[in-house]
This record gives sequence, structure tokens and C-alpha cells, in this order.
Amino acid sequence: MDSLQNLMGGFAVALTLPNLGFMLVGIVLGVLIGVLPGLGGANGVAILLPLTFGMNPTSAIIMLSCIYWGALFGGAITSILFNIPGEPWSVATTFDGYPMAQQGRAAQALTAAFTSSFVGAVFAVALITFTAPLLATFALKFGPPEFFAVQLLTFCSFVGMSKEPPAKTLAAMMLGFALAAVGMDSVTGQLRMTFGAPELLKGFDFLIAVIGLFGIGEILLTLEEGLAFKGKSARIRAAVVVQTWGELLKHWKLFLRSTAVGCWMGITPGGATPASFMSYGMARRMSANPNEFGKGRIEGVVAPETAAHAAGTSALLPMLTLGIPGSPTAAVLLGGLLIWGLQPGPMLFVEQKDFVWGLIASMYIGNVVGLLVVLTTVPWWAAILRIPFTIIGPVILVVCVVGAYTVHSSMFDVALMLVFGVLGYLFKKLGYPLAPLVLALVLGDLAESSFRQSMLMSQGSLGIFFASPLAGSITTLALLILLWPLVARGRAALRRRPPLPAETIAP
Repeated sequence: MDSLQNLMGGFAVALTLPNLGFMLVGIVLGVLIGVLPGLGGANGVAILLPLTFGMNPTSAIIMLSCIYWGALFGGAITSILFNIPGEPWSVATTFDGYPMAQQGRAAQALTAAFTSSFVGAVFAVALITFTAPLLATFALKFGPPEFFAVQLLTFCSFVGMSKEPPAKTLAAMMLGFALAAVGMDSVTGQLRMTFGAPELLKGFDFLIAVIGLFGIGEILLTLEEGLAFKGKSARIRAAVVVQTWGELLKHWKLFLRSTAVGCWMGITPGGATPASFMSYGMARRMSANPNEFGKGRIEGVVAPETAAHAAGTSALLPMLTLGIPGSPTAAVLLGGLLIWGLQPGPMLFVEQKDFVWGLIASMYIGNVVGLLVVLTTVPWWAAILRIPFTIIGPVILVVCVVGAYTVHSSMFDVALMLVFGVLGYLFKKLGYPLAPLVLALVLGDLAESSFRQSMLMSQGSLGIFFASPLAGSITTLALLILLWPLVARGRAALRRRPPLPAETIAP
């Protein structure tokens, strides 16, 4: 009851006219940021953060958080229409969203993506509203072994549940780990595989790699096929939206499962990107038609979008209650709170009650506004499919170059993006999956850091990953999922084994 009363007070704060205006501005800016490859929610919030220093802290963080919601919504647009993830967590959406657009179902795919994002966020905000103290206590139990166990679960899930051969998945993942190791060792300070290049001291930026692997790689493939853009024109009608919503009601179990995965990965924190990959893998594994995934299944859009939005929203919980950012965007927001003189932590709920509950209420309202904005502007985005590729191709290339340059204002990043583009082209031609490489690149440093800290704590014993019930259960589950293809292959071999001849059976 206390939470409900505080939430009502928060709605009174969020529903003021200035805050509603900041909310709408944030959503529109966020969608634009999400559409442009290379910017991303964290970069967009960081760029606009200095503009809010003269604002009321409540209004400022409402606008900045709505930029985040808009970026989460907008990331699906280019993923579905162009097979270019506008955001890192939208990579998994391309697997089925882009084929749906190519089949003339762009409207259905976009509606499913936006609705799934909305559902995932609302469930996550409800979780924040009613279980903040319990979840904060649970998150305090996580140490390096638990963090590594969660990351191991993500990697093993991708190997065990991938539709590609495990050998190719592992090869792509190992390359991702190697790329993640480039730069300065965070523990010893030694340089690794920089080859004397100062630009590589910080390693490979994830956004640069994603823009090159997916954006430039897709352009090169399309050039090879004769400048024929694969997309078809799409008309968005209210009937399509209603029909899609009716179909989505049949997948309520998928919504619940994906929301649970997203909230777990956001709180622990695992992040929106691995949450989307893991949810997609689980959806495919539990589907009655797993072989149809990657060919335009609506579940392949629902699962990653629901999980990503749930993870992105729930990542704010440890930031508000413990001062531990659960995502890069949460880290930027944390910096804003400190600049405004607000100290995140348990006392924030006591000393700044109006601020905290106004922010939580704005999460509900912001996601409703975001859903309405993107649904009403879907015809504009779907109309892009009617533009010939001879026009849109150079535009996409320019956007990719601008996005890559914007990350660090460096021409070296542009050249690096082109190298990753060639690598993405070769991977697609040779049938190697890109997603495991991307996943290892983004989580490689975090997994290595957690593993090395765990080894220092245990003096080199791997038993630390089974020492606590929490880490042990997660690690065991990860190993079971990793070995699942071998188990499934053994069961299939037993079923195919012919029966023994009658003469060999003893009387």
C-alpha cells in the first residue's frame, strides 16, 4: 500500500505540463538516436546531459530517461527495415524482423517489436515499483563468481541453443573473445595485441564493430546482388495493428518468459544485449517449429524486444537503490544524479521521495507515450522500403560513417568500421554466425574481469563457481545447456538405431 501511495504521488509530479513536454521531447529524440547507427541511448544521453544542468533534477532525469525509452523503441526500426541494428540490443531482432520485412510484413514486424518493447518495460517498471527492497538485497549477494556464472550462462545458451553448427558458433565466439582482449589489461596494465597503435589502447569499440559487421556487410552483399533492395513496400493500417495485437495475445507465455529473462539480466546486471540474445535462443528452443526461426517468425521479434526493454528498464533498479549502474546508460544517469547533488542509494527513497517516485511514474507514462509516437510514425519508416537502393544505399553508408565517426570523433574508427564490414561480408558468405562474435566482443572484458577476480579470491580454484548455492546453480545450468546438443544428438542416434535381428535374441 505504501508503494501505491508513493506511486500516486509520483504521478502527480510526472503529469505536470512541463514534465509531459520534456517527456515527449525525450521520446522523439530517443527514437531518432535509436534509428541512427552508432549513437545509441548511452551516447545520446551523454551528449544531451550538459543541456540539463540548469533544469530541475526531476524534469531533467525524466527527459533523459525518455531518451533511453525512445532509443530502445527506435533501435528496432533499422533492424527490421534494413537489417542494420540501430542499437546493440537490436541485433537479435534482425534475425526474424528483417525476413518479415522482406516478405512484405514490415508493418506486422514493427508493430510486434514496439508492442513487445512496451510490454517488457511495463512489467519491469511494475517490478521496480513493488519489489525494490527485496531485489536490492538480492543484488548485494552478487560477487565476481556470480557475475561470471551469469555471463557463462549467456555464452553457453548461445552455443547450446543456436541453429548454426556448434563448431561455427564457437569459432565466431572465440574470435570475439580475441578482439575483446585487445588493449590495456585492466588488472596488470600491460598492453595486449595493440601492435604499437595508440588507437588500440582502449580496444575495439563495440558500436564500431556492430556498424561495420551488420551495416557495411549488408551493403556489400546487396551490391553483389545487383543493387536490388530486398525490401517491399508496406502500408500500415489500424487493422494491421489490431490483427497483430490479436496474434500477440497467443504468445503470452513468451512475453512472461522474455520479461523474466530481461529483468534478471538487467538487475544482475547482464545487460539488454545478452538478454535479447538469450531470450531469442530460449524462444527458438522451446518453439514447436524451431527450424522456422530466422525465416520470419513473429516470436523471433517478440522475444528479443521484450527482453531488451525489460533489461534496459530494470537496470535502473540497482542504480537507484545501490548506486550500481546496471547498464552504460544507467551509468550516465548516475553521473547526472551526482552532478545534481543526489546520492543514489537506499536513502534516496527517504530523502528525495518526490524525485524517485516521480521518475518511476514517468517510466509508465513515458513508455505509453513512446508506444503511441512510434506506432503513429510507422508509416514514415515503412515508406523507406519504397525508395530504390541506388538512393538509400549511399544514404545508409553515409549514416554509418557519421555514426562511426561520432563515437570518438576519429577517422581511425571509420577505417576500422570498413574492416569490420569486410569481415561481416566474409562471415555471411561462409555461413558463420555474426551474433556470437558480437556477444563475445561486448561481454569479453566483463567475463574476463569477473573470472580473474574469482581466481584471485579462490587462489586458482575453479570450485569457487560451485561454492555458493547461487553461483553453483547458475554454473550447473550453463554447463547443462552447453552440453545439450550432444545429449540431443545421442538421443536421436538411439532412436535411429535399428532393432536387433530376431536370431540374436535369446529364447
